[in-house]
Amino acid sequence: MPRLPINSVLPKIRQVLSSSTRLVLSAPPGAGKTTGVPPALLDAPWLKGRKIVMLEPRRLAARTAADYIARRLGETVGRTAGYRIRLETRVSRATRIEIVTEGILTRLLQNDPRLEDIGMVIFDEFHERSLHADLGLALCLEVQKAFREDLRLMIMSATLDTHSISRLLEGAPVIESEGRMFPVETRYLPPAHSEDPIRWAAAAVLKVLREEGGSILVFLPGGREIRYVHRLLAKAGLDSSIRVVPLYGALGREIQDRAILPAPPGIRKVVLATSIAETSLTIEGIRIVIDAGLMRVPKFDVRSAMTRLETLPVSRESADQRRGRAGRLEPGVCYRLWSEESHHGLLERSSPEILTVDLSSLALELAAWGVSSPDMLPWIDPPPTAAFTQARNLLSDLGALDGRGHITDHGKKMVALGLHPRLCHMMLSARRLGMASLACEMAAVLGERDFLISGPDGRDSDLRLRVEALHGIFEGGAGYFSGMQVDRAALRIIKKAVDRLKSQLKCEKTPYDINAAGLVLSFAYPDRVAVRRPGDDPRFQLSNGRGAYFASPEPLSAESLLVVAELDGAQRESMIFLAAPISFESLIEHHGDRIVEREIVEWDRRSQAVPARKQTLLGKAVLEDAPLSRPDPTRVAKAMCDGILRMGLDVLPWTKPLRAWQARVLLMREVNAGKISWPDVSDTNLLETLEIWLLPFLTGISRRDHLSRLDLKNALTALLSWHEQTALDRLAPTHITVPSGSRIPVTYIPGEFPVLAVRLQEMFGAIDTPSIADGTIPLLLHLLSPAGRPVQVTRNLKSFWESTYFEVKKDLKGRYPKHHWPDDPLEATPTNRTKKRISPAETQKR
Repeated sequence: MPRLPINSVLPKIRQVLSSSTRLVLSAPPGAGKTTGVPPALLDAPWLKGRKIVMLEPRRLAARTAADYIARRLGETVGRTAGYRIRLETRVSRATRIEIVTEGILTRLLQNDPRLEDIGMVIFDEFHERSLHADLGLALCLEVQKAFREDLRLMIMSATLDTHSISRLLEGAPVIESEGRMFPVETRYLPPAHSEDPIRWAAAAVLKVLREEGGSILVFLPGGREIRYVHRLLAKAGLDSSIRVVPLYGALGREIQDRAILPAPPGIRKVVLATSIAETSLTIEGIRIVIDAGLMRVPKFDVRSAMTRLETLPVSRESADQRRGRAGRLEPGVCYRLWSEESHHGLLERSSPEILTVDLSSLALELAAWGVSSPDMLPWIDPPPTAAFTQARNLLSDLGALDGRGHITDHGKKMVALGLHPRLCHMMLSARRLGMASLACEMAAVLGERDFLISGPDGRDSDLRLRVEALHGIFEGGAGYFSGMQVDRAALRIIKKAVDRLKSQLKCEKTPYDINAAGLVLSFAYPDRVAVRRPGDDPRFQLSNGRGAYFASPEPLSAESLLVVAELDGAQRESMIFLAAPISFESLIEHHGDRIVEREIVEWDRRSQAVPARKQTLLGKAVLEDAPLSRPDPTRVAKAMCDGILRMGLDVLPWTKPLRAWQARVLLMREVNAGKISWPDVSDTNLLETLEIWLLPFLTGISRRDHLSRLDLKNALTALLSWHEQTALDRLAPTHITVPSGSRIPVTYIPGEFPVLAVRLQEMFGAIDTPSIADGTIPLLLHLLSPAGRPVQVTRNLKSFWESTYFEVKKDLKGRYPKHHWPDDPLEATPTNRTKKRISPAETQKR
């Protein structure tokens, strides 16, 4: 073994594992735990010739670790040390150390829950908290408890919350190893406020190349940014002694090796990497790290059932991991492209995947394991209830779970394929239709990173182009395809995936129609069938209710029906990245059980009407929409009631007499006049009971402007019986006959005393104030001048005559001298004449 810091604790590890079946190992980057621990345990007595399986969170790390261990053992990969990663396996019967990644450990557990030929499972770089690592640990703990008490489990990490891990492992021993770390100087180099952070990263590389010596590792969030920085550096005219090399998961092995291995003498490397280079990998020759401070992570939205990739600031833990890369071999320097102040605002560590990603694959694996609820297994962080429920609902919709939540035969076949449940269901459904070959190619394209960078007119979202590319159309360079940019490394990986999937499904080489891609895709995404909305602006509505659009016009924009495989999912309207067209006939034939017809009779706020329509829907997407010739009158009336409720009661054709009627009833209700149970005809209650009293009178009315012909008077008075209406006219009359003989209207206003506005002279001789409700409610008298202006307001007429009248008389007599103003109003004759009558003698005298 080479001289590594991990060597000092290897004896203690062996000693602990001789008596304990669980162990937590904390060792910083560069300690050598990944390549040092497994070989040191091969001769342990408790292993009994069984294999050690080590789970790595990344494919590149798994392959390079196996290569390194094999070289140290003087062997080729696949003998004592081998690996299994997606699409590539290098193991043999002699393999004792098997390094696996992604869902391979889960497959081993599902195929053999006792893990008969495995003596130890190591979870490396566990701090990354991948979904597969959390699931694998939960299942291994169950295996250890139920079948294999002798099975050893070890958790290894560079930065680990050993307390929570040890607690999950019921107090497992913890061993800490020193690292081998040279001093690293940290320098903060934030961009200007308006500067693009990725362009600034390229500028920082050029600055550091001028000022520092040694090779550089640049951390960028993803492949797109790596290609962009690569182009900027190429345009800068770098010296031939500087070699720029990308490093991310989808690249071919040759390119990845150029990034990892030492540069030739006289050559400086600039490695442009994603977070894949944070841990596990040792990139030879690196002395300088430039960290853009960004990472790209998947975020699952339970409401939309969609996953989107978000570019976020790194955590402080990740930043420290990246910084440490500069001190592996010699003293180094780390340039952080953010301010020291903002560094303190970073999250301490990133969220585990189990809390942020789509859990449908996890739910399917648990169902295959026989677990219906995650509460039945031990977790560091249990799966969120809402996300797990949504995942099981999806599995039920895809036929993977039955009505009791148990896995079906179809679900078991999905588990065996090892892809996302949507893609598994798509492949199995397409095989029944003789389209297995097309489905395998589509699943491979969808399961890996998009290899089509752009077309001659920008990015093209048509999934069919990707499938056609697999058959060499791009290599031919003919026609439309000649101007497209292709990620060849990603394309090679997808072709390998196609071969594996076709082998699994035992596909025969039969021709297929590429235009069936939309139908095949609909089996995976029935909730993402998109219907083009009317109008020139190409907008779509998905069957899950969300909106979707293309960032710029492209051929798919003109299609009336699409199935969308990828979209950003950030807003209510999401940008479409990948889709395929489908015909209406295909939807009817293959998704008829999801399609419903309904009659829509609802109030429309914009048109302020009830537009009755007949619609054909897939989920919430409207496939067909036509006017309904004979809508149910009752439904129309109810929809109008809903419209009136939204607009308010004032939209009805009220008149002053109707408002007065309302006030009369409310007054009688308030005083319980006549001991009658008067109805509540307040605006609030009338709105709440619209369908009870107004519905029968809305026949033939379907628009707001139709309300002008509504017989509101009959609708309201129908709330009273004939007896109640008669009592109302008696108890709260509309007019009162005053002493002059005139019938004067009574003014009723809700919440106020009823008012009788009458000329003062018409009340001469009257002592008692006029009243209603069998004399219990005196009217509020507005005594008017001859000109009809109020001169006194009172509810006590007798008191007015006895006191205030004489003051009023002086004023009125001066202003209206031709009118009769008696000294004793109680003895005077009431009159409705405006002036006093002059006798013939007086006329002759004048």
